[in-house]
Amino acid sequence: MLDIGLLSEKTGVPPSTLRYYDEIGLIESLGRRGLRRQFGSEALTQIALIQLGKSAGFSLEEMKGMIGKDGRPAIPRNAFHARADALEVQIKKLATLAKALRHVAECKAESHMQCAKFRRLLKVASHSTKKGQSHATSPPYLQAVTHVQAKKHRLSCDGCTETKAGKRERY
Repeated sequence: MLDIGLLSEKTGVPPSTLRYYDEIGLIESLGRRGLRRQFGSEALTQIALIQLGKSAGFSLEEMKGMIGKDGRPAIPRNAFHARADALEVQIKKLATLAKALRHVAECKAESHMQCAKFRRLLKVASHSTKKGQSHATSPPYLQAVTHVQAKKHRLSCDGCTETKAGKRERY
């Protein structure tokens, strides 16, 4: 048996959070010793699964289905595949955003407002947050990248640096 303090120490999860997980049924205390909740060793695995799920973007409600009635992991493989696919899309969007931001940081235009790519990024970012156009699961900076990626015609930047081959970098 693990005292709530020891479980907190081993997992790095505050006792208040462990109490909350217990209250909503993600983990189960086996009893009390005085006023302190006691947990079985399986709680360590359950907490690790919860932390993994949180890192992957699963809600606490979704994670309830990842822990079987016996306390062991019951991994919904289809949900993990879907989440992995969504993360790969997000990674691509973030890579595109990083590339665009790097261009803006290195652009030789006297003013960022002279950089066509910067102006386009601002325009798309402002349009992506208008009512009715936002994506519920993506923050505004990723929404902007999604719209930038969707455009077939890329604006060239008069202030951008040229590559060694003499071609302008495209984002």
